[in-house]
Amino acid sequence: MFLSMSTADAVNDPILRLDAQDNVVVARHPLARGARLPSEGLTALEDVAAGHKLATRDIVAGTPVTRGGIAIGTATKDMKAGQPLRASDVSVEGVTLPSLDVTSTRPTAATATFQGFVREDGRVGTRNFIGVFVVGNCGATAARQAADWFDEDRLAAFPNVDGVVPYVHEIGCGMEMTGEPMDLLRRTISGFIHNQNTAGAVVVALGCERNNLKGFLEQEKLAVGDRLHTVTIQEVGGIRNAVDTAKGMVEAMLPLADAARRQEVSAEHLVLGLQCGAPDGFTGLSANPALGVAVDLLVAAGGTAILSETPEILLAQDAFLARTASPAVGEALRARLDWWRDYNRGKDTQLNGVLDRGHAAAGLASVLEKSLDGARKAGSAPIAEVVRYADRVTGPGLVFMDTPDYDPVSVTGQIAGGANLIAMTTGRGTTFGSLPAPTVKIASNSETFARMADDIDLDCGPVLDGVVSVEEMGRQIFDALLRHASGEKTKGEIEGAGENEFVPWPIGVLA
Repeated sequence: MFLSMSTADAVNDPILRLDAQDNVVVARHPLARGARLPSEGLTALEDVAAGHKLATRDIVAGTPVTRGGIAIGTATKDMKAGQPLRASDVSVEGVTLPSLDVTSTRPTAATATFQGFVREDGRVGTRNFIGVFVVGNCGATAARQAADWFDEDRLAAFPNVDGVVPYVHEIGCGMEMTGEPMDLLRRTISGFIHNQNTAGAVVVALGCERNNLKGFLEQEKLAVGDRLHTVTIQEVGGIRNAVDTAKGMVEAMLPLADAARRQEVSAEHLVLGLQCGAPDGFTGLSANPALGVAVDLLVAAGGTAILSETPEILLAQDAFLARTASPAVGEALRARLDWWRDYNRGKDTQLNGVLDRGHAAAGLASVLEKSLDGARKAGSAPIAEVVRYADRVTGPGLVFMDTPDYDPVSVTGQIAGGANLIAMTTGRGTTFGSLPAPTVKIASNSETFARMADDIDLDCGPVLDGVVSVEEMGRQIFDALLRHASGEKTKGEIEGAGENEFVPWPIGVLA
């Protein structure tokens, strides 16, 4: 992706040029006004923050602004060489994009394995949790108290159990009793119960929720048994009794869950959710393309990756549609994109083509650039399948799941669909975590990695410095994913993140 240069030149050059024909470059480090840029033969006319872009030649209003050989927008005013590029200087109207190439140079199938928990149906978990769920928010206190009782000391006798997690949320009542909002909530909860990282579950209900416990079980075809129990607060006589009852149910499941043992399995059993949280101007240059290489390695090994965040791709619709594996898959993707246009009509969201202040301050020039950068994390495989939010993902290959852009909601849908591990790139840094499928976080630059070393697992800064290639970093990410799938704790797990990030999509209007 970068022009060929020696390692010393790459490290010392204050800017990054991605393509010989580009009319903007990216500042590797903060540039002061008057700074000389020898490789471009120009001077910075103003201060430029790290990750931001500046023009390398005069740009006429109405002409394309190109980065990485692709137009990221159209100039809204005349610009001078050396002038920094701001989001207000770029429009996405009328920009024509090339296809997102589905190349024939993807890695060939290779042997890759991890240590996982093989379930009775052949699916494989990367973790081994028991969950305490609620059908509606009224059961949240009881569920949390029951789960929290099982601290490290009480689980010491069950070393193969990773923990007992409360999955509480804010909906389930005061909403439509039928239709897509209720169906979506039910399949999300059911998806977590079915997830291969869940060894057993207790479902707590108040008793009069609109998400009726009996109706939920029947609709999702869930049968109470050794690994699934239910407790209704109104029937057992209040919260204290419900908590004690739920605790007893978890205690009965612990020996069953603890009987599981890790064993070597093929990487084809890895289902990886793909995310990008708090991106910056470097994310699309280092972390995302490197993760894309890891995704290609995973797909070559027979595994599955889930790309999501539908609003992220809307402005690059044609490029994504060209990447689908068949006309039927293309039509399914188009239907979800059309739904989002209707859903956002008249609302103040990024779908109006205006980049929000946070992303602009981080160096992104347009929502189109943000979209194209985000696509890089999915590698080069064709989109083989399109599914609704929280639908079960069958794989293998690259699957698109329709979700909002909001990380907790998007990841919740992916885990409900069967993701047993999440990979999240970040530019500015994030403390996000998830359970029962942990999140591996990947920084785009070394400054963020160093500043948030307790939260982020991998550093792609060496790619920006020209010390490590995108391909080599991708292989390092793939190896790290296999280690974390085998039980190595992520930084988020060590910090205790993930319990509060169970957020089913609150689609629809509360009644």
